[in-house]
Amino acid sequence: MLPILYIKPGCPWCIDVEAYLRRQGIDYETVNVSRDRDGMQAMIELSGQTKAPTMDWDGQVLADFGVDELIPFLEKVRRI
Repeated sequence: MLPILYIKPGCPWCIDVEAYLRRQGIDYETVNVSRDRDGMQAMIELSGQTKAPTMDWDGQVLADFGVDELIPFLEKVRRI
């Protein structure tokens, strides 16, 4: 199952995170929470907040982050 990245269009952190994931060759599913009400609700239930980006990697959740926070998160979840 692919990790899920919850985003909002125009969000500079979302843009940076997606660019980083592409450069690293990491596949993921994108949910645009601005257009997807169910996706927004799922993100809130997972993370307890409404800020993007939020990532769900097989139950491990990182919310409201930038690339600097993503790197150690990826190191952790990819070892599990």
